[in-house]
Amino acid sequence: MMLRLKKEINLFKYNYMKLRVRLFALLTLGSLLFASSVRADEGMWLPYLINKAAYADMQKNGLKLTPEEIYSANHSSLKDAIVLFGRGCTGEVISDQGLILTNHHCGFGSIQSVSTVGKDYLFDGFWAQSLKEEIPITGLTVKFLVRFEDVTMKILGNVGANASEKVRKELIEDNIRRVTSQAIDGTTYDAVVKEFYDGNEYYMFVYQTYKDIRLVGTPPQSIGKFGADTDNWMWPRHTGDFSMFRVYVDKNNKPAAYSKENVPLKPAHYLPINASGVKEGDFTMIMGFPGTTNRYMTSWGVNQAIEETNPSIVSIRRKKLDIMGEDMANDPATRIQYASKYASTANYWKYFIGQTRGLQRLNVAEKKHQLEARFEDWANQNEARKDRYGNTLPLFDSAFTAKRAIAKTMVYYNEAFFRGAETPGFAASFSELIATIEKAEKTKDPYLAKQAMKEKQANADAFFKDFNVNTDKKLLAAMFEMFFKEVPQNQQPEWLITMAKKYDNNFSKLADEIISESIFSNPEKVKKLLEKPKIKKIQEDPAYVCYMAFSKKYKDLKESSAKADEQFTKAKRLFVDGLKQFQTERQFYPDANQTMRLTWGRVGGYNPADAKTYNYFTTYQGILDKEDPTNPEFVVPAKLKELFLNKDFGRWADNGTLKVCYIHNTDITGGNSGSPVMNGKGELIGLAFDGNWEAMSGDIAFEPSYQRTISVDIRYVLFIIDKFAGAERLIKEMKIVD
Repeated sequence: MMLRLKKEINLFKYNYMKLRVRLFALLTLGSLLFASSVRADEGMWLPYLINKAAYADMQKNGLKLTPEEIYSANHSSLKDAIVLFGRGCTGEVISDQGLILTNHHCGFGSIQSVSTVGKDYLFDGFWAQSLKEEIPITGLTVKFLVRFEDVTMKILGNVGANASEKVRKELIEDNIRRVTSQAIDGTTYDAVVKEFYDGNEYYMFVYQTYKDIRLVGTPPQSIGKFGADTDNWMWPRHTGDFSMFRVYVDKNNKPAAYSKENVPLKPAHYLPINASGVKEGDFTMIMGFPGTTNRYMTSWGVNQAIEETNPSIVSIRRKKLDIMGEDMANDPATRIQYASKYASTANYWKYFIGQTRGLQRLNVAEKKHQLEARFEDWANQNEARKDRYGNTLPLFDSAFTAKRAIAKTMVYYNEAFFRGAETPGFAASFSELIATIEKAEKTKDPYLAKQAMKEKQANADAFFKDFNVNTDKKLLAAMFEMFFKEVPQNQQPEWLITMAKKYDNNFSKLADEIISESIFSNPEKVKKLLEKPKIKKIQEDPAYVCYMAFSKKYKDLKESSAKADEQFTKAKRLFVDGLKQFQTERQFYPDANQTMRLTWGRVGGYNPADAKTYNYFTTYQGILDKEDPTNPEFVVPAKLKELFLNKDFGRWADNGTLKVCYIHNTDITGGNSGSPVMNGKGELIGLAFDGNWEAMSGDIAFEPSYQRTISVDIRYVLFIIDKFAGAERLIKEMKIVD
């Protein structure tokens, strides 16, 4: 009886929502039709699939290149100068010796990894005076795109129209394994197949990966991170956000592991640098690897982000930042150890604050409601469409209703536990060693276990380099407490409930005992374990037990929402497929998914609020105006200040002044950090590094009036390299045109 009543209530709420949305849509149809038209500067386009009309529009506005000069699988083109840098940024080749330019915040983790208290490259900066002085970065890679292929039919050809979501997923995964394996067989390439338009299309990308990457130069963080958290996502901006690396290869110009014998890469293409500057209205183009957008998200998703997901992320990350920040302020070694962790946590802590604000201010949920009402009306206009798309919105409603019960909980598992204190996760990583030991015993292959222990020791050395046991204790205690208070008890691990009772909710004491007694919080204990590993000792470790308890409950919760997840996946696929047929006047671009994209626009300011106008560029004077020697975010290095006061700008001045950053209305997101900003000739004029506060909802809804890319002017980059760092050898290495 109660179940039927609940279903009837949900149905009433759903029908009421539909009626409300339809009425609102009729009242605002004119403005909606205007909003649905695609602006030329909206869209992260696959450079190999832009249609003729879009290219013609770009050429009309300033593009001088042909499609073949932008992307070619057989000849040198712009795509050969663009790299996927590390795990989530973009870089570009700027010399015939494999010199890579990217953002300072993209290189931040690598710079931190080779910094010590005695050689603090984050604080002091670093400039190699020769190739021999360039510093190898362990684990850093760059990937060049070799080619692209539409494999939709190969992936979906044997997937029946009526296949269940589970069967569909299994078939697709099998097909992807087969297609990628065939593509790279007998080569040194990697291949990945990505879904597009929420599973309606599939494309394969083949990459060449390079593993010998070395740090060439970086300004101190007082330049590369000027403004830090205060200015993050804000305009006006005055940040010299860049760093430089180099790709090394073997004597045959092929990828190779690090060796002293390796030489700089001879690239297929590199970007010339245009130092003549930009002015308002200039054409700009960006190529890079944007990470994730959700432009086709529904009103249900927007409301969930506003009400549940985003506030939870913000609350958890704020607590983690406070703990790390306090310990970093009190100890130079901890500051270096946690610099990268703090920066990555802070970046998206502020992002989610801004996104929530933007979604609310721009009334995005209501706009999504309008679109959904029109979509449903369109779907019901004939029987064929009704049969295919008529159940799409009810599927969304059913999925979100089911998932709502654990939406906040899943954020707490991911943010507070899996991305919280590090000891439990490090302990859990030894489950791989357990499996290897068991396999070695079964196959009687002692070498297998020895090799695994050697690799695990190397991992442990890297882990403990950036680990502070007292900081981890504080993080674990705080995350336990937040989790226990905010997550319903029936969604908590039984282990945590038992421990909370045992320790009378004293989570500091609980965390202290786990960390103190665990093998995995102490490098000497880990070393001793690896000399003679025992499976039982690993499995009974308190940190290991803790992680496994959380992991098991998390998996149980995921399984409980499996049906809702399948409904959601199907609904998304049908919705996007239907939209493409429904909105025939719209040029559809796929959501970002860390594949190479091209976006274009123009240089220009904007009006962020009533009686406010922002110019399109900033200058050195803004750095002097923001200077605050008591605030580490706004310290100006003495040498830089002297250059400013003497107006010693060299050849990088623009009518007697030095410009620092500028804005333009290209469409970017996370992953585009480090992307080259190019003019119509494909020459480098800047380096993209941020979006703006007023458009933080942009990953979900593009707002052309507000959306801006913040880029560092290439002339400011060259000024820092030349006048501040005195790295003349790098200036000579680049091809600079005026």
